[in-house]
Amino acid sequence: MYRILIVEDDRTIAQALKRHLSGWDYEVYCVEDFKNVMEEFSNVQPDLVLLDIGLPFYNGYHWCSSIRRISDVPIIFLSAAGDNMNIVMAMNMGGDEFIEKPFDLNVVTAKVQAMFRRAYSYRGNTNIIEHKGCILNLSDASLIYQEQKIELTKNEFRILQILLEHAGKIVSRDEIIARLWESDAFIDENTLTVNVARLRKKLAGVGLEQMIVTKKGIGYMVEA
Repeated sequence: MYRILIVEDDRTIAQALKRHLSGWDYEVYCVEDFKNVMEEFSNVQPDLVLLDIGLPFYNGYHWCSSIRRISDVPIIFLSAAGDNMNIVMAMNMGGDEFIEKPFDLNVVTAKVQAMFRRAYSYRGNTNIIEHKGCILNLSDASLIYQEQKIELTKNEFRILQILLEHAGKIVSRDEIIARLWESDAFIDENTLTVNVARLRKKLAGVGLEQMIVTKKGIGYMVEA
């Protein structure tokens, strides 16, 4: 079943879209927290986004750009501002389709269905791990936090991935080393210490000084 995320401030419109699209057997979610759209995006991991331009805090162009940093998921803009400038802007920011308000729900459904037919060689590309506002992109080994993107080395990425997959639990140094060996990355005790130190420095650069916790004599953890 395809998942659709609706990013629409007008609750009447959002609920009407949800009811209608749910009737076509789509799994539909509406964003509730417009300050943290990316957190809801990562939680839902939608197959398509319906995105209004005029939103609280940040507009739809901002969120489209944020989504495009981590995903190729189809984005359909919805807006009463259907002039050429806004349509061109929406497409340039990474949108795939533009529907002007007021719209017919059957037209929206037809466009959604057409978008799914065109797009679904991409399925599975929303390949991310989200934790407390941090988004680890498994496709390009990068971390995004508060609109800042950190490029990670192969070892740094794998260490952080392992810790995030076990958030709230201590991961022993031996387990981390064993997992890294599985990925053909040469690493020993000293190499692990150096890589964790470098990773911490990068995290501190974007305000995540306390993300990785050392459990002396055991290993490391990311708190849940």
